[in-house]
Amino acid sequence: QVQLVESGGGLVQAGDSLRLSCATSGRTFSTDVMGWFRQAPGKEREFLAAIRWSRGSTYYADFVKGRFTISRDVAKNAVYLQMNSLKPEDTAVYYCAAGRLGRYGEWPREYDYWGQGTQVTVSS
Repeated sequence: QVQLVESGGGLVQAGDSLRLSCATSGRTFSTDVMGWFRQAPGKEREFLAAIRWSRGSTYYADFVKGRFTISRDVAKNAVYLQMNSLKPEDTAVYYCAAGRLGRYGEWPREYDYWGQGTQVTVSS
C-alpha cells in the first residue's frame, strides 16, 4: 500500500500563489508516476499534471501550462504543485495520486492510490 497526504491548501485571493505538497509513504517503489488532480463541486475530477519519479519528467494539462509546476523531491518522497496567478475558477479540492502506469496518465482510473485532498479557495 501507498499512503498519500496532501497539504498546503487554503483561502487566497485572485493572483496569489500556493504550493501544495504531497507526502508519500509505504510501498512507493511500486509506483512510477505521481499526478495532481482537482475536483470542483458538481464537476468531474480533472487532471492537472504528472511527474515520473525516476526522471522527473513532467506532463501538464494544457489549461495549466505556464501557471502550475509539478516537482518532486526523491529524498523526501514528496511531490509538489506550485500554483501561480490563481483564479476563482481554480477553487476546488486538490488531490495527489500515485500509480504504476508506465506512461503519463490523465484519467483518475489509471491511478491506484489517492490522498484525502486539500481545499483551495480563491476569492475574487
